[in-house]
Amino acid sequence: MSVQPIQTILVAGAGQMGSGIAQTAAMSGFAVLLHDTSMQAVDTGMETIRRSLERFVSKGKMTREQLNDTLGRITGLSELALGQPMELVIEAVPERLELKKAVFQTLDRLCPPHTILASNTSSLPITELASCTNRPERVIGMHFMNPVPVMPLVEIIRGLATSDEVCDMIKALAERFGKTPVEVNDAPGFVSNRILMPMINEAVYAVYEGVAEPKAVDQVMRLGMSHPMGPLALADLIGLDTCLAIMETLCQGFGDSKYRPCPLLRKYVAAGWLGRKTGRGFYVYE
Repeated sequence: MSVQPIQTILVAGAGQMGSGIAQTAAMSGFAVLLHDTSMQAVDTGMETIRRSLERFVSKGKMTREQLNDTLGRITGLSELALGQPMELVIEAVPERLELKKAVFQTLDRLCPPHTILASNTSSLPITELASCTNRPERVIGMHFMNPVPVMPLVEIIRGLATSDEVCDMIKALAERFGKTPVEVNDAPGFVSNRILMPMINEAVYAVYEGVAEPKAVDQVMRLGMSHPMGPLALADLIGLDTCLAIMETLCQGFGDSKYRPCPLLRKYVAAGWLGRKTGRGFYVYE
């Protein structure tokens, strides 16, 4: 199996994670295609990238010329053409298995045979996503942390059929992005969310059961455990809908009641209180 050098990267999904991945790839010198189902969503993603780059300029971490060069390497798309040249796709659509499987089926049909398909999933099985394609050896997980341009970790998740060559290439790519790749095997929640999400869920239970208010829970973890951000503030940053989806994946994948999502988490998601992206979660945001 031959793997072509990566020059052009398609990011499928222009939301919070997709725009961050596109920005990181463009800052690293790659040509980037940023795709979503509507140009409005693409434009929103591009504006998110521009604002992020402006913060880099204001902090002296980037020049105005570098900002313009980075934006110039990103092309927005609302439609994909059959056989469009690209060596890598990074899927970053919402954390729903059936949606991701449908996206992978479409990508497999439209992308050239040599294209590597990567998923930014935070908990879903890479092997199952790969089974929807005719190229399971070229399917891999690239789980970026939020915010992508700042956080140094990328979990590299091997599916059952992922080739050594593809895995090595993706780890090298993550390093070119300025990240530290850590390889893990395909299991519910991988490593990061198998450990993180039960902690967040237990923090929600502490609020649900009246043990403490959200601010107090977060203060205990920040001041007592040296966490840079409390678990409930972090949940708001990640998105409570994403936290719930990951907990459900863990609960279903392991069949263990210790992963049962807290009813208060379900209630907040049902109310549309998803955290920072909606202006309200465990805290209220401007």
